[in-house]
Amino acid sequence: MKASASKASELRGKDVAALEKEVSELLKAHFGLRMQKATQQLTNHSQLGKTRRDIARAKTVLAQKKKAAK
Repeated sequence: MKASASKASELRGKDVAALEKEVSELLKAHFGLRMQKATQQLTNHSQLGKTRRDIARAKTVLAQKKKAAK
């Protein structure tokens, strides 16, 4: 499963469409991790928090870009 630990500086280099795709991929990855946790297959529980923070980081940069575009 791809859970990219993207830095904010890397995310700022992307356009709005790429950021929306990144958020979508991160949400899918987070869902997969939650399902692994529910079925007790998840061994590294810190991945959940990392993915959640990556989602928040990507959404923040996306919101900043959309606001700047107006």
